[in-house]
Amino acid sequence: MNFSNTLINWYSENKRALPWRETQNPYYIWLSEIILQQTQVRQGLPYYEAFVTKFPSIFDLANASEEAVLKLWQGLGYYSRARNLHTTAKYIAFELDGIFPDNYKELIKLKGVGDYTASAIASIAFNEVAAVVDGNVYRVLSRFFGIDTPINSSSGIKEFKALATSLIDKEQPAVFNQAIMEFGATQCKPKNPYCIVCPLSKGCVAFQKQKIDQLPVKLKKTKVTTKYFNFLVCIDKHKNTLLEKRTGKGIWQNLYQFPLIESEKSISDAEFHQLNIKEIIPADSNFEYSLYNVEDKIHKLSHQHLHTKFWIIELGELPKGAIPIKDLERYPAPVLISDFISTFNFDRV
Repeated sequence: MNFSNTLINWYSENKRALPWRETQNPYYIWLSEIILQQTQVRQGLPYYEAFVTKFPSIFDLANASEEAVLKLWQGLGYYSRARNLHTTAKYIAFELDGIFPDNYKELIKLKGVGDYTASAIASIAFNEVAAVVDGNVYRVLSRFFGIDTPINSSSGIKEFKALATSLIDKEQPAVFNQAIMEFGATQCKPKNPYCIVCPLSKGCVAFQKQKIDQLPVKLKKTKVTTKYFNFLVCIDKHKNTLLEKRTGKGIWQNLYQFPLIESEKSISDAEFHQLNIKEIIPADSNFEYSLYNVEDKIHKLSHQHLHTKFWIIELGELPKGAIPIKDLERYPAPVLISDFISTFNFDRV
């Protein structure tokens, strides 16, 4: 069995029709690859279409404000991708005159571009023989060859990259890379793969040894921490509210949120006095408060679980810097905040 030819033949008959497969324009390919980092195709496709509609060229993206980029990205998570996307767009547009680097060696120097993304762009846009290794490729290779080296170990990363490089079709690197990724995404799936109709099953070690559910092997993740967030949703008689911009380093950098107070545990309605609100609400203000959600809303991130409560604060006048509630939708916000904004009935207050 010729591994590469089998994959390419399968791909020619089973590939999904996706817009970034209809072009060799490196801007569109780069854009799709950044969006699809940590994101499945069905979730990423509407974002890709929104970005190419609003920013049809690298210059359009480069000239946009970061807020506009983050707003369009809202809901995809891992917001550093959007910030890096914007930084790289400005670099290519203004420093390289809009001309994309055309090889792996130069592509990997771009902010937000790692080995996988550089390989994908180099091969798909420029037909360079550069093997891609993403989660789908790890799964296909580990199962077919029966490799139990952890895929997130330094030795595993090197081993799988070398194996993929040895297998890539040097005459059709773009097709091979897309074929093996597509095969992992739709055929050799993480759970319940279609082994009975798999064209590689006769040579697949995991299938023959009934180890499909044991491969690939991955080292345990870093311990997840728990945090307790209290958001103060302040509303005055003029229908204004307060937002703050997160400026520190972190996954929500430059996104907007309601004023936040972090606590050591989940705070009940009766324990509201434990929150230090003096820096947010003027000391001489008369206000009423209510707890929007009695049960914590748990927002799970890769490295932490956020137990969140939203406190509704009603008062007569907010200080300078307050914004009209009707303008809330204009600000890029974490999905946790945007979900609240879209579901809470501000008119009832």
